[in-house]
Amino acid sequence: MNTVAPRHVRTLIRLALAGCYTEDGERVSNITEWGLKRVNDHYRKEFGRHFEEMAGGDSISAEDIFAYTYAVLHDPVYRYDYKNDLLREFPRLPLYHDFAYWREMGRELLDLHIGFESADPYPLERVDKSPPSQPSPIKGKGAITPRVMLRANKQDKERGEIQIDSETKLVGVPESAWRYMLGNRSALEWVLDQYKEKKPRDPTIRERFNTYRFADYKEEVIELLRRVCAVSYRTAEIVDGMAYWMDGKLVVSGDRDKHE
Repeated sequence: MNTVAPRHVRTLIRLALAGCYTEDGERVSNITEWGLKRVNDHYRKEFGRHFEEMAGGDSISAEDIFAYTYAVLHDPVYRYDYKNDLLREFPRLPLYHDFAYWREMGRELLDLHIGFESADPYPLERVDKSPPSQPSPIKGKGAITPRVMLRANKQDKERGEIQIDSETKLVGVPESAWRYMLGNRSALEWVLDQYKEKKPRDPTIRERFNTYRFADYKEEVIELLRRVCAVSYRTAEIVDGMAYWMDGKLVVSGDRDKHE
């Protein structure tokens, strides 16, 4: 199989944001000159006089390779076929026949993931046991603050629900939204975890600086969950579209070119 091994795979996303820098402050690309030449030479040979039409110009750029790489690293077929290797070493990327397709998928994924805060919210329905009320400005006084839950256990997921607190839940979460994983958790679960109220272990810090109250950010978190749900749902759609299924079985990467 044709492969190209890019360096610094763990920092790929930084190329899209601001590039990478050496200790001396020099800006460098994660895509090496060798890698850039390797990819261009391969596809020039494969596409011949149709190369520029496929590449969208006279050559494939580092940004094109970055987008292609981002898509391939999301490819369920690739992950399945190389799951054991990916646990032990840096990824080696197959040069799929349809470069332009994977580049476009990568661009869409990058736009989704980098711009998640501006994504159109997914229409999750908010269900309140009682009319929403403003949190008390001083903790322990005025209105009773609902018990924070920020939970989505197995039963909640099966029902398509997210428990916000003892008064509020979100319903209508699509099953596929839970499949967009960042490490060992889904993107939605990361939001739930990071906004929970956590008491610092150090008593001095706990006494002086433990001022965070979820109630103050409840509406913001609900809006963020709707946006992250939209990103997760669309990501799952794109990823599912990458897979090849034949007779109910996932086609391994080595067979891709036979079907493209």
